Amino acid sequence: MTDRPDIPRSRRERPAKPALSREGIVAAAVAVLRAEGLPKVTMRRLAQELDTGPASLYVYVRNTAELHAAVLDELLGTIGPVPAEGTWRERLERVLTAYTAMLFEHPSLARSALTARPSGPHYLTLIETLLTLLDEGGVPPAQAAWGVDMLLQQATATAAEHSADEATQEDWDTLTRALHEVSDQTHPHLAALADTLLSGAPPVRQSWGFQALITGIERTAVPD
Repeated sequence: MTDRPDIPRSRRERPAKPALSREGIVAAAVAVLRAEGLPKVTMRRLAQELDTGPASLYVYVRNTAELHAAVLDELLGTIGPVPAEGTWRERLERVLTAYTAMLFEHPSLARSALTARPSGPHYLTLIETLLTLLDEGGVPPAQAAWGVDMLLQQATATAAEHSADEATQEDWDTLTRALHEVSDQTHPHLAALADTLLSGAPPVRQSWGFQALITGIERTAVPD
């Protein structure tokens, strides 16, 4: 007998929905991020994606901020292993550069990462990796502990700055013109260093910034 379309189908005949889990929610959030950007990673949007109600998601994730932090942690798992070759400083810089590059791929996440507080396994592994490399270089433990925070802030801020949608070539041209037109009578140091302020390709400046921080962490004791 052929089914009649006008007869409602029993709910028992419908395919069962996959059980909700934190891992499944985060995986769906990463998929939405890749396809639509971080602003679309909301509880309501994920509820639609997972065919459930927003209230059901709060059992596994407290709020959107925690969700974004979990997404960041998941993407940290794509960074890869620590390079085997090079000095400890070179390997440390490569890890930080890989972290920055991951954020470059997700501009909206880079800005969110400035305030996100991830605590998942991939974030903890990243912290352990940075501490291990600093320890290999003989950096005192307290300086290494404080230094990790500064290194990640530098990497995150770099990605967030260069991912800003508002930053156009016209904006940079305006800044360049302003620096070159400044008076050496009122701003003598600025006038003398205008070209230097604008010099250096982004990767070169990023590398210099990491190395300057690493050197400072090595040599600056933590207050008692």
